Amino acid sequence: MDPAAEELKNQANDVFKTKDYERALELYSKAIEVDGTSAVLYSNRSFAYLKTESFGAALEDAGKAIELDPKYTKGYYRRASANMAMGQFSKALKDYESVFKVKPKDPDVRKKVQECRKIVKQRAFERAIASEEKEEAPLTNYENITVSDSYKGPRLDENCQPTVEFMEQLETTFKAQKELHKRYIFHMLTIALEKFRKLPTMIDISVPNDGKLTVCGDTHGQYYDLCNIFKLNGQPSAENPYLFNGDFVDRGSWGLEVFLTLLGWWLHDPKCMYLTRGNHETKNMNELYGFEGEVKHKVGPNAFRSFQTLFQSLPVAYLINKRVLVMHGGLPMVDNIALDDIRKLDRFMEPGEGGTLTDLLWADPQDAPGRGTSKRGTSAQFGPDITAEFCKQNGLDYIIRSHEVKEKGWESAHGGKCWTIFSAPNYCDQRGNDGAYLTIRPDNNLVPIPNEFKAVEHPPCQPMMYANPMMRMAGLA
Repeated sequence: MDPAAEELKNQANDVFKTKDYERALELYSKAIEVDGTSAVLYSNRSFAYLKTESFGAALEDAGKAIELDPKYTKGYYRRASANMAMGQFSKALKDYESVFKVKPKDPDVRKKVQECRKIVKQRAFERAIASEEKEEAPLTNYENITVSDSYKGPRLDENCQPTVEFMEQLETTFKAQKELHKRYIFHMLTIALEKFRKLPTMIDISVPNDGKLTVCGDTHGQYYDLCNIFKLNGQPSAENPYLFNGDFVDRGSWGLEVFLTLLGWWLHDPKCMYLTRGNHETKNMNELYGFEGEVKHKVGPNAFRSFQTLFQSLPVAYLINKRVLVMHGGLPMVDNIALDDIRKLDRFMEPGEGGTLTDLLWADPQDAPGRGTSKRGTSAQFGPDITAEFCKQNGLDYIIRSHEVKEKGWESAHGGKCWTIFSAPNYCDQRGNDGAYLTIRPDNNLVPIPNEFKAVEHPPCQPMMYANPMMRMAGLA
């Protein structure tokens, strides 16, 4: 390796260890500009991309590392990790097996091969039984679950309309790291599913002239930071409504508490809480990044299916005062999509590799004009011209989306027509970012006002605690 490139690589490695992955990416890229023949540099940059959830870019760099040095095992390891993160399990297994041939005594590699084989077999089995199923499996029947007298937590009546008192008791229960009874969990899921199924895929919100709406981004199981949002900005009510823009679960270790809290407020009054489906309200993501494992641990081995069904019923977009469109990911990747097209979109499914549903959950903005390859490997990226044209065609002032960590918790791009909001401060206990929420008021001409906040302390429970063990990755070179 060129000495100058070696120096830049060492600097990047040091920065990487401080968890400043964006800066590490810059330094690895500079090193590659100096010496583009080093498999190590591409492999290390691939790892940094993995840390920033840019799985498509990580996959590309891993492939380049393998091209430069077909015997470099970390290249295969990185490519396997990227494919795992994207749900491409068969491809990941092939690369893990390549590494295993070289390092048959490595316990980490051996475990990954075993785990990956298990997932591939499980997926094959699921596909086989899915082809035989004619009807959707029902949610767990809450009426068959009894509540013993020893249960001291909050209780719901048969109407399943949580009161403010219930919600306050629920917060006390969750902060004490105790659980809501399973009967009430399944009761909430059952009633919510009935109601969500009747809603369109895109919902209109009308904020009165003297009112406001608070838009929050990803919370990712960071329950104590969610409680802090309500402390800073007030308890949800019809006069103080919130829109939480997807990715309630995964990564953080309190996704169940986050989602049940938000769902409880929605059941209390749909005009005090609006919920958008994010890319992490999907089966693939939940299997890998922790929510499936969390639900199995906290609720029961077969409970996740009920959450999966409810997630498929969540709306995927909101239109505020006919002038602001909110979705988790980004804009459709085909031209001339009208708001009515989104409103009529069939959302009751898992998103595929492409299509408008996938774009709304996965797409990202870019600085360059036009559309570009997704850094995530799913959907694509859209430039300022795409945003401007979409807003013009649909009579919008701007769009709000989430889906990306931002240093201040928010970002305004594309000439103020594309806002990103992210509400998980110090993401995964390691990124050091602020969280933020946006305040939107008609009397301020709907101009969003960002409000930044820091992470708060939480009990000693590591993020990714319930994630698939396959998501651990090898170190730097």
